[in-house]
Amino acid sequence: MKINKLEILNNLTNHHLKNCKDYKKKITKIFNKNKINSINDIPFISVNSFKNLELKSIKDKQIHKIMLSSGTSGKNSKIFLDLQNSKDQIEVLNDTFKKFVSDKRVPMLVIGRNPLLSKKKKFNAQTAAVIGFSIFSTKNFYLIDEYGEINNEILNEFLKFIKKKNFLVFGFTFNIFDILINKLNKKINFKNSILIHGGGWKKLENIQVSNEKLKNQLNKKYKFKNIINYYGLVEQTGSIFFECKRGYFHTSKFNDILVRNEKFEILKHNKKGLVQLLSTIPKSYPGHSILTEDIGKIFGEDSCSCGMSGKFFKIYGRIKKSEIRGCSNI
Repeated sequence: MKINKLEILNNLTNHHLKNCKDYKKKITKIFNKNKINSINDIPFISVNSFKNLELKSIKDKQIHKIMLSSGTSGKNSKIFLDLQNSKDQIEVLNDTFKKFVSDKRVPMLVIGRNPLLSKKKKFNAQTAAVIGFSIFSTKNFYLIDEYGEINNEILNEFLKFIKKKNFLVFGFTFNIFDILINKLNKKINFKNSILIHGGGWKKLENIQVSNEKLKNQLNKKYKFKNIINYYGLVEQTGSIFFECKRGYFHTSKFNDILVRNEKFEILKHNKKGLVQLLSTIPKSYPGHSILTEDIGKIFGEDSCSCGMSGKFFKIYGRIKKSEIRGCSNI
């Protein structure tokens, strides 16, 4: 079914203007209904807005869970979800996963802890990712115990269980590097496995480990059938971008990307700039159009040599300063 992104995003903007006072205060400075003729015109707020304000378009009694960002800068983004928004995130993630990765459920080794050990209403980005990707598994095995150590008993149980079956390995990018490359000494052949990882690149950039270097190290040690990086924000959980075999991230029918210069003007393809992400999912909070702190470049649309549709792009890390002048007011 074809989705009219512009219509949905316009409806979401109007919905949040009506139901979120702080969002309305920010947006009414630049919002003009008569000028919304394309995706490029959808108003946006900065990702920092979620660290400084409690932005929600639902009543407190409707809050089902609260998502928290990793907070490497000292503050956490707080994302308020009602039950329906939580379900929508899973549904969209499922649809995207089937298209870009696989439509078959298989056992999964999670390079992380069991999220069921925590009964908190608040979830960080890693926990949310584990819960989200668990739906693609027939059986989950969690490599890390409650004390943060490798559980060799679980690892051995997993290896006996899978034998020659296809399976998934999933984890936060830095955990994948820290545990699979640095800490796990056991020699294992993962030739029947697809590794999926995302987030956590800031720590790796600090020690000069690139995506290509990480892939080379993982393939040399484990011989994965495929390694897929994904990109997304906790502020738009579920609406993520998977990396294709050519090394590009691709948009789906549920999301979009724009790239802007320092004056927030739209840049043409093949020019680096500040990334704006759009998602059709967020209804319980105004996260449908966010100006990130990431630098990216769009290379084209529906023309990637991998054969996948959508805009295809790359991310080159964070801007050097946490805020571009004027960004904090958006």
